[in-house]
Amino acid sequence: MKNQEMKNQEMKNQDVKLYALTTCLHCKSTKDYLDKCGVDYDCVDVDSLDKDERRKLLNEIKEANPGCAFPMLRIGSKVIIGFKKEEIKEALNLE
Repeated sequence: MKNQEMKNQEMKNQDVKLYALTTCLHCKSTKDYLDKCGVDYDCVDVDSLDKDERRKLLNEIKEANPGCAFPMLRIGSKVIIGFKKEEIKEALNLE
């Protein structure tokens, strides 16, 4: 396997989840960047959830992100808060 193919395989094996708000520009930038890089990720628009689901999810988010800032990206066990392109690139082994 070529080096880039190995990196792509490593990236595909990671669980990537994005917690975002529909009105947040940084959240949109994060989605756009992940899409551009071909990353397969699960996105939850927290503000689109009903009241009970949102409350439950926010409690989960606060464990890793006490300030409850968005976007919050979970890549495997790593958490990135905000649109931090270089951190995302490094965590996903992107070039």
